[in-house]
Amino acid sequence: MSASAIPPLDRSARGNTDAGETVPGKLEAHLRSRRAQGRKLVVPYVTGGLGEDWLDVVRAVVAAGADAVEIGLPFSDPVMDGPTIQEASQRALEAGATPQGIVAALRSADVDVPIAVMTYYNIVARTGHRRMASELARCGVSAAILPDLPVDEAGPWAEAADEAGVETVMLAAPTTPDDRLEVICRRSRGFVYAVGLLGVTGERRELAASAVAIAARCKRATDLPVLVGVGVSNAVQAREICAVADGVVVGSALVRRLLEGAGPDGAGELVAELRAGVDEG
Repeated sequence: MSASAIPPLDRSARGNTDAGETVPGKLEAHLRSRRAQGRKLVVPYVTGGLGEDWLDVVRAVVAAGADAVEIGLPFSDPVMDGPTIQEASQRALEAGATPQGIVAALRSADVDVPIAVMTYYNIVARTGHRRMASELARCGVSAAILPDLPVDEAGPWAEAADEAGVETVMLAAPTTPDDRLEVICRRSRGFVYAVGLLGVTGERRELAASAVAIAARCKRATDLPVLVGVGVSNAVQAREICAVADGVVVGSALVRRLLEGAGPDGAGELVAELRAGVDEG
């Protein structure tokens, strides 16, 4: 079946009101609420298991103004990730981190914003769709991002996630054609992850023109919050893209600081810079 032929999937995970209208899941509702207040959204990425203080890093970025947090579950073959996050994942794996252990640890994160996990489909498939979704929900995880699971193959996982109340965030690449973009936006929960450029994650000196273009296309295609990630490296770039998008996901710049030993304080400082940058826009 082609992507354009996929029918709208059941949004039962979002719940139903008495009037038959759907209500957003926790992540989507939270981001929509902050957007309605005129706030641009900042979502930092933290590699789970990177250092004994990684949960303190999560708490620090929330205290610094993060609207949600994306937690990377380390994987041995992270096809979307560049050298920085690859190194972080390898360090975490060598220290004994496991997806199950990271997810379980998130139960004690004690933060007041939603948490999403980012990992690869191999981990989900090996764990089992329903088991993975139920474990995420049980540990307080609101959403999942699986960058190597295309929308036309996402049905079994997405249905299990919907049933568990876990929002599946879909990604839209700069080369995504319009008909497929509509399907991605319709299937996405929480927000739409607009990928700023082709290639792997990593810091860039300038914001790519493709980031602005895909953000604008996503905004025309959906009312879901649209956040741009991949290639957003600093407060200036974040402010620039937020003139079009609803917010940013920033990973490599933060993870690099952690690899260099910045710890929770350094992570908080970067998120505070991003927060100030987008707030000034």
